[in-house]
Amino acid sequence: MTIAVCPGSYDPVTSGHMDVIERCACFFETVHVVVAVNAAKTPMFSEQERVAMIRRALDEDGYPNITVASTDGLITDYCRKVGASVIVKGLRQNGDYEAELGMALVNRKLSGVETLFLPADPVREHISSTIVKDVARHGGDITGMVPNSVVDTLMGTLHRDTPHTEKSQ
Repeated sequence: MTIAVCPGSYDPVTSGHMDVIERCACFFETVHVVVAVNAAKTPMFSEQERVAMIRRALDEDGYPNITVASTDGLITDYCRKVGASVIVKGLRQNGDYEAELGMALVNRKLSGVETLFLPADPVREHISSTIVKDVARHGGDITGMVPNSVVDTLMGTLHRDTPHTEKSQ
């Protein structure tokens, strides 16, 4: 049985992430989508919120061979724990390849786990979690950029975190 791991920060999960995850589920018997907790980053959503958002998005499409989890350790340690032989990463543009290649080589050295790069769907290659949050913060329409179940969660978080000021007359 071939087990793959799709790690990422998923803050929040985007339609581009979902495309890579769903394509990965067609190639491998079991896929672990892993929210990688990076202490150097300050995410908008908690680890538990990100896991829940991915699960809700996957429930919309029904993928029984996908498990959603999180880790604050090395992805290679997670791979060893679940018996994964491959890490799958989506690549949007040239900058992604350069950033991911070094990590792929380190992961292979640490554990022998190979990394498979899936090119992004050209329709979604411009979408990133950072862009989605920026568009949403400024009142733009993020429909189609994130799964439907994420739109309300993101907008609710932005409204909760935005201080309300009264306009003076």
